[in-house]
Amino acid sequence: MSLAELTRNSFQCGISPQQWLGLCKLLVQQHHVGVDFSTAISNTILELYRLYPAAPTLREYLQLALSDGLLSNAVFVSTFIRAARDPELQNGSTLDMLCRLALNTHYTSGSSPAGSIIPLADSQVSVLSKVQDALALLRIAHSLPPSNFHQLIVSASELAILLLSCVTDMSQLTAAQAMIYLGDANDVLQSLRLSQELRQVLEGFVLSLSLLMGDDAKAVRDAQMLHAMQLTMGKNDVHGVNGETDTVTCGLLLQSLVACRTCDFGAGSDLEAVAVMTGTLRWTSWAPNVFCTQLLVAALTCVAQSSAKDDHESSFSLWRAFVVGRLPRLLFALEKSLEAHGTTEADWRAAMHAALLSLSQRSDLLAQCDAVARQGKGPDSSQDNNTTYRSLIREFIQQLLAVGIIEYAFAVSIDPMMVNDPRTRLESEAFDHGCSIETYLDSKLTLDSDPEDTSLLLEKIHQEPGSHYYLAVVVQKRFTSHSTSLDLEHLSHLTRTLYHHDFALDILSLHLKISNLICNALEIISEYDCETVGDPQTAVSHLGDIVLFAEMVLAKFRISSPIIKDGKMYRTELLRCTSRVYQLDELSLEHKSAFATWYKAIFDSNSEGIDDALLRTTKPQILLQISATLFSQAALARHESRLDNDTLQTGMSYFLGPLLRWTLVGVIHAMLFEIGQRALIAPLHLAIVQTILCSPHCPIVVRRLCSPSCLRLLSSRRIQAFPQSPVLDISVIRATCFQTLGVNKDPSCKALEDHQISPATRWMDFPKQEIHEALALARRHKAPRIDVTRCLSATSPSTFLNLLWSELSVASSLGEMETCRRLATFVLAMPRQLSSAPPLLPIFMYNVLPYLITTIDQQQATEKGMNTQLLVTIISSALTAALHIEWAVQTVCEEQRFVLGQPSAAIARRLAADLRAQKHGSSTSATILQRLGSSPAFVTNFPVFVM
Repeated sequence: MSLAELTRNSFQCGISPQQWLGLCKLLVQQHHVGVDFSTAISNTILELYRLYPAAPTLREYLQLALSDGLLSNAVFVSTFIRAARDPELQNGSTLDMLCRLALNTHYTSGSSPAGSIIPLADSQVSVLSKVQDALALLRIAHSLPPSNFHQLIVSASELAILLLSCVTDMSQLTAAQAMIYLGDANDVLQSLRLSQELRQVLEGFVLSLSLLMGDDAKAVRDAQMLHAMQLTMGKNDVHGVNGETDTVTCGLLLQSLVACRTCDFGAGSDLEAVAVMTGTLRWTSWAPNVFCTQLLVAALTCVAQSSAKDDHESSFSLWRAFVVGRLPRLLFALEKSLEAHGTTEADWRAAMHAALLSLSQRSDLLAQCDAVARQGKGPDSSQDNNTTYRSLIREFIQQLLAVGIIEYAFAVSIDPMMVNDPRTRLESEAFDHGCSIETYLDSKLTLDSDPEDTSLLLEKIHQEPGSHYYLAVVVQKRFTSHSTSLDLEHLSHLTRTLYHHDFALDILSLHLKISNLICNALEIISEYDCETVGDPQTAVSHLGDIVLFAEMVLAKFRISSPIIKDGKMYRTELLRCTSRVYQLDELSLEHKSAFATWYKAIFDSNSEGIDDALLRTTKPQILLQISATLFSQAALARHESRLDNDTLQTGMSYFLGPLLRWTLVGVIHAMLFEIGQRALIAPLHLAIVQTILCSPHCPIVVRRLCSPSCLRLLSSRRIQAFPQSPVLDISVIRATCFQTLGVNKDPSCKALEDHQISPATRWMDFPKQEIHEALALARRHKAPRIDVTRCLSATSPSTFLNLLWSELSVASSLGEMETCRRLATFVLAMPRQLSSAPPLLPIFMYNVLPYLITTIDQQQATEKGMNTQLLVTIISSALTAALHIEWAVQTVCEEQRFVLGQPSAAIARRLAADLRAQKHGSSTSATILQRLGSSPAFVTNFPVFVM
């Protein structure tokens, strides 16, 4: 039996660490395993960590082996940092545990890093290789989602500092090797937020390498970098044909801007959105007039295939708001960005004129937009078939004219009737008041405004996309000002206005980073207390509106990751985890004291209720966190007859008033969770849900946030079997939820077909359905869409990419190679919120591609040739798109960051090395290498492939 088998069997059979250590020693003594037993033990335990992340028993195995000397810490460090590159081991808690174990072993040894972290006999070349692995671990640490449960970045930084301290003599390095290490170190310095200590050490390392290389070597490296940045604008070869009649590329781009509008590269982000558009223009190598035509055609295609229902994510109302209200301003910003790099204003205007002329000839597309608009207006619309489409085009042209992209004479030549077009209602009202629309809106959205007048004003704004930008400007100024001054009264009025009008949130999400508003709200919620407030009850009620607004935005736009604003990280768990029910011994002393005081005040028949003193001594944040626990304990007390029904009802009445109703979202979700977990006492919990949710005093925003979860639970057969009682009527709860969501359905129905409450099996099938639908839309010359982030929430990145390849392989065999190329390039090279979805390009190149090459090597000649061609096309197109987007982000956003996880040049360098290493044993690898190397356009951008 080998040490690997012994270790694996011992762990899986539950052998204690001490027994395992004794068995290992016995095996070493009896069979003379040799000097490599440390590596065998370390690799075996690391292999087990892939299957059992953060397993404490494995940690004990390692700790005991290290302290006993059976396992050398230097060997463990070497094998660990190399294994950390494997995505299957990239669990934050696991990596931090392993890294911290190595560090603690070193610190307790009292030895210097040379001898403890690395073997004394290690050559400097070997040490530098370990430094590379440590820097890779540092990148991985920054790419993983942040967590309160580990400090991987801190641990990885400490390890990197120790390894860098072991680099003492670099004279053995060649200039080529020094270039590689220098590029790696520079990447880390430029792309990661490093501690001051690590930055200083790494800068010293870079300086030493630069001195070693000398002027000649640095000149070679600079030339290579300049060569790699020559962004070829000619027609591509292995990249694909980039035809000029394509709605797939721009359709995917626009669908992504709208669907991910609250993310870093969505429509709400000015510079990032322009950078993505710029990168797409460069990658496609289209002339400006072709790009503008494709973009506008794709925009109206998205409008034409939108839904007439206003509550749908792909609604006509949302797409009209984007195309008319947002797209012209993005195009103007794109023009200014291109002017800085050689495109003149006259060239861009000529391109826009050509695009609009081409668009005006697409009567079929304009008629489809008209049909959707008429469906949205309802059957009573008496307008003729052409009015609506002319109105949409006219609105769009007017906004292009307003932002200064086209000239008035040209606009009139396209639509002569525009001369007689009256002002919009808001323009007329602002004109009558002698002010701009922005000033007019600012004067109307005040604390003194009548709620009905405010609703009428917002409805006017809704119907006039040209005013959306000004609403966003006013809201952002107000939100920032009131947040800074802690003016809760005005901020409460503003947030209450917004969460009562759902379309207002959509408008804001298209024109500004709505997550920044959430940061302001989170800061107030987490820091505010009523200790010095004159009227704490009113203050808490005002704060409650801010809480409900933030919860509504987080839920509506599915924001769950930490938000970074001005270098500061804001965690959303404060509002997303309000439904957590704590065991009393889990609470901190401050929370435990607050819980006892509030429970007595609310659910004690002898209590005098809630007074100002209680509010002053409890931070609202703590009250939000303990509310679900208060109800859970009250429900348990009522079930055990320690609490009478009248007292329970009285306690609930407090939460239905303005003072505490802002805590109800967490309370209801907690009750629903406990119903699912403990069905025996569920009728009591359901009665609480019914009392709160169906009360006329329950805020509509609370019902909207809780109804989907409630309907999912009520569709369970266990719940439907509950007997009706005087205090419980499931059909009443269901009817309230349906009414809230605007669903026209019989409340006594058992089957629920709504997409919001689809069964889990459909959710697991979502990635495949999404790819199928994208290909189907492309075949019908529609604008395809694919929600990559949502796909990755249903399956792992590698599984998703393998599934994508399978579908694209089939489609390419049917002659759809170009569609496959564009779809694959979008999936791999489109930047996304890194905290929500991992970069897919490195995962595809490093993990998925080797498996695909091995599979293709074993295929028959015809299938092998087709799939090899598809692979070459995807690789070249995705890398080229990544290069252009990197360049665009760097120039437009004026910052150096690798939005796709790693620089495209680094990915290409490793790919070329891997293909060259495999070309003698793999005909597919040799073919890919030959075709990429024979493409002048590709080699210009990636000289590492020069044959």
